[in-house]
Amino acid sequence: MEITPLLWGGTIAVIVGLLAFDYFFHVRKAHLPTIREAAVWSAVYVGIALLFGLMFFAVGDTGHAVEYYAGYITEKALSVDNLFVFLVIMASFKVPREYQQKVLLFGITFALISRTVFILAGAAVIEAWSDVFYLFGLVLLLVAGQQLRGELTGDKEGKDEADNIMVRLAKRVLPASDEYDGDKLFTRIGGTRVLTPMLLVMVAIGATDILFAFDSIPAIFGLTQEPYIVFTATAFSLMGLRQLYFLIDGLLDRLVYLSYGLSAVLGFIGVKLVLHALHENNLPFINDGENVPVAEIPTTVSLGVIVVILAITVVTSLYSPKGRALRALQNAERYSHRYSKLIEPGKSVAGAGDAAEVSDEERTRAEELMDRWTREAEAVAPRYRDELLDHKDKYSEIIRTAHETRLASARARGQDAEVSEQIVDQHGPTV
Repeated sequence: MEITPLLWGGTIAVIVGLLAFDYFFHVRKAHLPTIREAAVWSAVYVGIALLFGLMFFAVGDTGHAVEYYAGYITEKALSVDNLFVFLVIMASFKVPREYQQKVLLFGITFALISRTVFILAGAAVIEAWSDVFYLFGLVLLLVAGQQLRGELTGDKEGKDEADNIMVRLAKRVLPASDEYDGDKLFTRIGGTRVLTPMLLVMVAIGATDILFAFDSIPAIFGLTQEPYIVFTATAFSLMGLRQLYFLIDGLLDRLVYLSYGLSAVLGFIGVKLVLHALHENNLPFINDGENVPVAEIPTTVSLGVIVVILAITVVTSLYSPKGRALRALQNAERYSHRYSKLIEPGKSVAGAGDAAEVSDEERTRAEELMDRWTREAEAVAPRYRDELLDHKDKYSEIIRTAHETRLASARARGQDAEVSEQIVDQHGPTV
C-alpha cells in the first residue's frame, strides 16, 4: 500500500476530528462518566483502531497490517502503564473527579503532539544514520532493566511526579493558588491573576508525557520503520485512553505484575533492534563496518511474542496469590464503604451526603458482600498486607466503622453478625 500525502492528510483530519468530538461532546461540560458511558466509548475507540488495521489487509498489504497491530498493542500496553502515573499525579493534586476528564484529554492531546514531533525526528535520524538502532536498542534495554530493578528492589524512581521541574518552574514564574476554581486554569485572588491547581496538574502530566516518549517511540520503531505506521499506531493507542481510565479505575493496580510484563516486552524489542542494527551494520569497529550475519526477528513473531507476554502478565496478575490478596483487600474496603452509605427504609439521616435508601433485600446483599470480602481480607498473608496496604489507617477506619454500624443494626434486630463482631472485638481489621 502506497503511503501518500493524501492518506496522511485524511488520517490526521480523522484524528483531530475525534479529539474535537471528545472535547465538545464529552469533556466541555464537567461530569463524572458512568461505567456504561466509559465502556461504550472505550469499545468504540478500540473498534476504530482495529478496523483501521483491516484497511491494510483489504488492499493486500499484510506486512504493514502486522506492523500496525504489533505497534498498537505495544503502545496500548505502555499507555495503560502511563495511567498509573496519571492516577498518582491527579491524586497528588486532589483533582475533583468531575474535572479529571479534562486533565486526561489534555494529557492525551499533549502526548499526541509531543510524540508526533519525536516520530518525525526519529524518522529523520534513521534516514540519516541507520546505526541509530544500536542506540534505540540500548535505550530500551536500559529502561527494561531499570523498570525490573525498581520492581525487585522496591526502589521506584520518580516518586513525586507531581513536583517535577516543569511544575516548580511554573510556580516560580507565576503565583499559584491552592484552591480549584471550577475547571479554570487561572483565577484572581485579591485582584492578582494566579495559576490554579488545574493548570499545574496539566503541566505535570505534560512533562511526564515527554519522559514517556523516550521509551515509547524507540519501542515502536523497533517494530516498524514506516513513519505512517508509527504515527497511526501511537495515535490510536492514545485515543480512548480517557474512557479507559474511568472504565478500569480501581482495577489498574490489580495488574501487580504489569511492570514485569512491560520490562519483558521492552527488553525483547531492544534485542530485536540490536539484531537489526547488526544486520545493517555500518560501524567500522564492528565486523570492519560490514553487515553481521545474524538472524532477525520477523514482525509476525514479534506480534505473537508481545501478545503472549501481555496475556501471561494479566492472567498472572489477577490469579497469583499477590493478585488475589490485593483483590480481597480492595473489595473489603470497597464493600465496607458502600455499606456505610446505606440507609434503612423509612429512616432519614441528617448530613447523609451520598447515602442511599435501600430495601431489606439490598441491605442483606450488601452485608453478605462486606462479610465475604472482609473474611478474605483477614486471611491475607501478612507479607502481602504489608506490601499492598499503603493507607492502613484509612483502610482500618472504613472497615471498622462499617462493621460497628452493621453490628449495632444486627443486635437491634436480634440477629448474629459474626464477622462484624470479630472486627469490633479486635478494634478493627488486621493491618
